[in-house]
Amino acid sequence: MQPGVEAPTQAELEAWNAQLKEIGEEYRALMGDLLERIVPSDAAGSVYGDMRESFQAAAEALMGNPPQLWQAQAQLMQDQFQLWQHGLRALSGEPVEPLVTPGRGDRRFQDEAWSQDPYYQAIMQQYLLFSRMVEQLIEGLELPDDQKQRLGFYARQLVNAMAPTNFVTTNPEVMRKTLETRGQNLVDGLNRLRQDLANSAEGLNVTMTDRSAFEVGRNIAVTPGSVVYENELIQLIQYAPTTEKVFKTPLLVIPPWINKYYILDLREDNSFVKWLVAQGHTVFLTSWRNPGPEQRDLTWADYMQLGPIAAMEAIEQATGEKSVNLLSYCVGGTLAASTVAYLTSTRRGRKVKSVTYMTTLQDFRDPGEIGVFLNEPVLQGIEAKMERDGYLDGRVMAFSFNLLRENDLFWSFYISNYLKGDVPAPFDLLYWNTDGTNLPAGTHGWYLRHMYLENRLVEPGGIELDGVKIDLRKVSTPSYFLSTREDHIAKWNSTYYGALLPKGPVKFVLGGSGHIAGVVNPPHKNKYGYWVNDALPETHEEWLAGAEQQEGSWWPHWQAWMTENGYADPAAEKMVPARQPGDGELEIIEPAPGRYVRMTIPEVLGEIPTSSKA
Repeated sequence: MQPGVEAPTQAELEAWNAQLKEIGEEYRALMGDLLERIVPSDAAGSVYGDMRESFQAAAEALMGNPPQLWQAQAQLMQDQFQLWQHGLRALSGEPVEPLVTPGRGDRRFQDEAWSQDPYYQAIMQQYLLFSRMVEQLIEGLELPDDQKQRLGFYARQLVNAMAPTNFVTTNPEVMRKTLETRGQNLVDGLNRLRQDLANSAEGLNVTMTDRSAFEVGRNIAVTPGSVVYENELIQLIQYAPTTEKVFKTPLLVIPPWINKYYILDLREDNSFVKWLVAQGHTVFLTSWRNPGPEQRDLTWADYMQLGPIAAMEAIEQATGEKSVNLLSYCVGGTLAASTVAYLTSTRRGRKVKSVTYMTTLQDFRDPGEIGVFLNEPVLQGIEAKMERDGYLDGRVMAFSFNLLRENDLFWSFYISNYLKGDVPAPFDLLYWNTDGTNLPAGTHGWYLRHMYLENRLVEPGGIELDGVKIDLRKVSTPSYFLSTREDHIAKWNSTYYGALLPKGPVKFVLGGSGHIAGVVNPPHKNKYGYWVNDALPETHEEWLAGAEQQEGSWWPHWQAWMTENGYADPAAEKMVPARQPGDGELEIIEPAPGRYVRMTIPEVLGEIPTSSKA
């Protein structure tokens, strides 16, 4: 016993023993769940196979260059010796500058113990030195670029999984919590881990927020409107006007179907939909169905016909207008580009007066790290799984996307939920992020192969839809491209080259921040800024070099582009009385946000009964 430390009482020992017993029971239950899920699917198995091949290629490259390995090992040994010396000096009370510190943006080591306690400081530095060595080794390998990218991704996943913050005894915050609660945090955490595993399709979908705090249609997706049309794939929402007069040409919003549309209508203070209505647009929006096995045979052409084209026909019935302005987002933009090219090839290009693409890939030359999951062997595994199931479970897609930012979107919640035993705080954006959608086999497999793997959309006639070969270079529809500088899903150095394809007038704008925050950027917050350049040089580097930065949100810039060019004509004589849902030939089916957006993956797959949501 250390001097001054009291021996635990009998009651305290009994409490600890009881707690350890409960932890053991939860652990055994967790292991049982894991054993039931141990066999990977075709998709996961193909990823594991690709990982093995990547590390095998790295090993062979190192064997072919022994000096590189020796140099790395020698440097690590030198660093370790220096770290040992620093540790001895720190223990003697001498102030010592750290040998290595976390990189900018690394939030894992914020607790003061990592900088004040010699034990934890040494653990952190040991880990960071090892991480640096792995990065330098991979950077120096002579491998093809795509193989090196995959190797770097897999290695990063393993190195970050080994971080001392992810373990009880080497995380100071977790250790303090464990002592304070006598291990109750671990009991609660193991129970939450077992629940999350049960609610995951493959991998682990960590709970990111208190889901009970939100309800679609109650405190998110609340902009007033009505469903005025529906088919097997979409519900078409017409939003109620908030101005006396509106632009004559309606605005059709095509959101992605990989996530639910209400990222554009999350809260009143950041709702893009609400803002669009307030500017005088008659806003229609496609709310995509959350598909299951019954929709397995839906194709990209079906998404086009049942989505944008069906919506345009319905809008003509509702308003009498034969053309629309299109506003699209992410994969919804890729579909919008396909649709505009299809309409152009079938001599119906005038149905679209203008088209806006927000963070949209048309040229898939550099899909970013998501491309790690999309080489031929991995894609074959995904296709085999979808062929068997009829769909790709949206929870699998969410897990894959979270691994692109694993420390922020996986390990931070792993530590908080399972090691600290904390209850996640309510956060509407994270609620949306976990409210995923399935992807039908017939559409998603085709999309991954033809777009991501083969990049055929940029080829003249490379894509054929309903017997029509399309060519983006023939599109004369005016286009507005919004990309974001920190986007890790639709990287702007690829999205830019989509803007070079149409023959019609094009405006390219680069927003600050990332895939979501850079798009959903309301003007009143005055954040991030954006870059503009009237020229469209051959490379994105040249474009940025000649661009001017502007303050605030890109939304008013887009609105000015619409009005100044007459796509939304603000002249008093061209404005029309505000259109209410149900005024035209289409009757109101139900209030917005409608049934389709409320369907969760477990409900669609019959894992839980369909709820009786209004």
